[in-house]
Amino acid sequence: MDGGRRVLVAADKFKGSLTAVQVAERVTAGLRRVVPDLEVEALPVADGGDGTVDAAAAAGFERREVRVAGPLGDEVTAAYALRGTTAVVEMAEASGLGRLPAGVLAPLTASTYGSGQLLRAALDAGARTIVFGVGGSATTDGGAGMLAALGARFLDVDGEPVGPGGGGLAGLVRADLSGLDPRLASVELVLASDVDNPLTGPKGAAAVYGPQKGASAGEVAVLDAALAHFVTVLGERASLVAAAPGAGAAGGIGFGALLLGARFRPGIEVMLEVLGFAPALERASLVITGEGSLDEQTLHGKAPAGVAAAARAAGKDVVAVCGRLALTPEALAGAGIRRAYALTDAEPDVSVCMGDAGPILERVASRIARDVFGPAGV
Repeated sequence: MDGGRRVLVAADKFKGSLTAVQVAERVTAGLRRVVPDLEVEALPVADGGDGTVDAAAAAGFERREVRVAGPLGDEVTAAYALRGTTAVVEMAEASGLGRLPAGVLAPLTASTYGSGQLLRAALDAGARTIVFGVGGSATTDGGAGMLAALGARFLDVDGEPVGPGGGGLAGLVRADLSGLDPRLASVELVLASDVDNPLTGPKGAAAVYGPQKGASAGEVAVLDAALAHFVTVLGERASLVAAAPGAGAAGGIGFGALLLGARFRPGIEVMLEVLGFAPALERASLVITGEGSLDEQTLHGKAPAGVAAAARAAGKDVVAVCGRLALTPEALAGAGIRRAYALTDAEPDVSVCMGDAGPILERVASRIARDVFGPAGV
């Protein structure tokens, strides 16, 4: 093996099995079983969804915890990340599906109020740039809860606050944004998302993602109509914002963020910048990326596709690890991935792969080391 070889492990989580940090640890261990002196740099990545704060913390941001409202209003401990005056806020920390009690889904009433509280905590900490990662939400409220936490008021016919969640917006009569936190006007807010859906309609937040949050066909229709009503009450500018790419992200919290003046950017693109990917890539001769399932969705803005595109532009080789592989060699090559290694190649039983992902991933990483560095590295 050439002593100058250096591997950069820049993979996302294996959802339900391993965090991105654990993936990096296991891949590193497997590589070094075969090549003990191999230089390996770990840079766990995320695309704005679950695990974004963890990735920032692994890259040197300070993890800060705060008590906020969960999607059903119960208090939860959520985290954001801070380095200097840059904060990384992950809406799933406060308003994600993972914050719901086991077996409970609340498509009509789940609220993003806690996400607004997280943004306020970042402002209180002195953040001047906030990367707002959205994804994995339990909510379809158009960001109304978030806006309320930041000072907006949404009132019914009696002048009382409307009920929580997207369902409550059906009773909205008056929206007052004049009380929004004035600090928002002087902060750079970046909406980081891997989806570019509009807020409403057949490709909107309720229609496309509502069923994942437990919404029946009837509830999807109720939510879509409520979001459309929300836009109407807010006025003409809101109609333009609702049609913008990213407005439908994470149950429409993207719409709320865009109303606040956020700039929409692909989540993995902005996260790679924040995490310091470019200098790490320059130091590497091989990049290992991946996520739990490499499939068609991967090609549309997910973390491995973003990593591979950047690596290919820099002329670096890329291989991928995954739990399950559902892409052809041609599709992988088109994305800039030379080869993918799946846990199911080493262990065909998917339930075993999920339950014992760490040790299996180490074995897979050892195979990569043998394939890449050859017998001389053994």
